[in-house]
Amino acid sequence: MPISQAKLSPVRREASKLVSFARDLAIDAGRVLKQGFHRRLTIQYKGRIDPVTDIDFKSERLITGSIAKHFPRHAILTEEGTNSKGTSGVRWIIDPLDGTVNFAHGFPIYCVSIGFEIDGQLAGGAIFDPERDELFWGYLGGGAYLNKTRISVSKETRLERALLATGFAYDIGTARRNNLGLFARVAKKVQGVRRPGSAAIDLCWLAAGRLDAFWELKLHPWDTAAAKIVVEEAGGRTSRVEGAAHSIFAADLLATNRLLHRKMVALLSGRR
Repeated sequence: MPISQAKLSPVRREASKLVSFARDLAIDAGRVLKQGFHRRLTIQYKGRIDPVTDIDFKSERLITGSIAKHFPRHAILTEEGTNSKGTSGVRWIIDPLDGTVNFAHGFPIYCVSIGFEIDGQLAGGAIFDPERDELFWGYLGGGAYLNKTRISVSKETRLERALLATGFAYDIGTARRNNLGLFARVAKKVQGVRRPGSAAIDLCWLAAGRLDAFWELKLHPWDTAAAKIVVEEAGGRTSRVEGAAHSIFAADLLATNRLLHRKMVALLSGRR
């Protein structure tokens, strides 16, 4: 159960209130995605293989409009650029549709991701998967949840029994650092590696014990902000791939069930 309000620090008290708003907002935006799924989409390209759809923008407008209405002094950082500077110390970090390539192809793995910082500290987030009706959420000191059930990471300690997930950046065809070498190295040492196509969902599945570890090299704040706090509140550990402290503004991320973290750092660093 969440810790009592009386014992919460001011940041945690604020986070416990904001996460309730984030949950409802993620569900509302998820309904927009669900209604647009399998329908004719207007697709633009931000890069050679980096699409954005009209549903991305529709979801983002709903989310940012609601935040502006209820919290006009809050800052906003989004994937599609509906950003604003605030004066309250709270910043929302939003991916209105994580898994756009999947969505555009009718592949049913995508989500809404809404995280927030308080005075520069990642403090809470909600991720809604409309296809499975799964709402993952958590806040600082309050635990991590799937819908109404508290979740925790797996207890797997052996790499050869671990199921992992990863992803590949949109510049995979041109960049020298493209994760293919790491994928080959890791795949030989673990039970399996999956590539669902949504970093936020990968991280939530890790928090729920469905996966044992996740890594990716070229991420953005909106990809990880909400899910990072869910993983950590579920008992997991996050860092950069070589083991240094992770910030949502770092490009690479390693997240594990904690028990496998040192082994994964060694493996990704070529020491195992």
